[in-house]
Amino acid sequence: MEVILVDEHDVAYGSMEKIEAHRKALLHRAFSIFIFNKRGELLLQQRALEKYHSAGLWTNTCCGHPLPNQITSEAAIIRLQEEMGFTTALEKAFDFMYKTSFENGLTEHEFDHVFVGNYDGDIIPNPNEVSNYKFLPIEEIKKEFMLNPAHYSAWFAIAFPKVETYLNSTFKK
Repeated sequence: MEVILVDEHDVAYGSMEKIEAHRKALLHRAFSIFIFNKRGELLLQQRALEKYHSAGLWTNTCCGHPLPNQITSEAAIIRLQEEMGFTTALEKAFDFMYKTSFENGLTEHEFDHVFVGNYDGDIIPNPNEVSNYKFLPIEEIKKEFMLNPAHYSAWFAIAFPKVETYLNSTFKK
C-alpha cells in the first residue's frame, strides 16, 4: 500500500510504500475517526495483537491512510467500513501533525485529518485490525488515560484532547 507524502502544509509531493515511509520517518497524509453514540460516548478500539506497531493498545475508532489520488474524506468512510463494519456520515473536525518512534524502528510522522461522527448500530470489527472495542464516556476515558497512558496509542494521546476541545467549542456555539 502506498501513502501520500506531504509537506507541513499537507501539499502532496509524491507517494511511497507505507512501511518504507515509516522506516524513513517521512511526513505523510493520514486520518483518524472518532465515533460517538447518542449518549456522547466515544467508540474506542483495541488494536489487533498482530499489528506492526501499537499492537493491543486502545485508540480512537479507526485510523488509516488515503491512497494516492484518493480524497481523504472518502478514504475515511471506506476504512471505517473495512475496520469496524459500519458506515456513517463524517464531519471534518481539524488537522494536526505528529511524529513518534516505535521500538521496532518505525516512525509515524503524519499529517492527520480528524473526522467525527455519530453511530448507534451494529459494530462488526475486522479481527485482523481490531481485538476489542467499547463505548466509554469522555470523563471515564480521561480518568483511565491518566492512570494508564501506556495502554493508549501515541496519536490518541495527542488527538483525544483536541477532539474534546473541538466538541466543547462546537456545542457552545
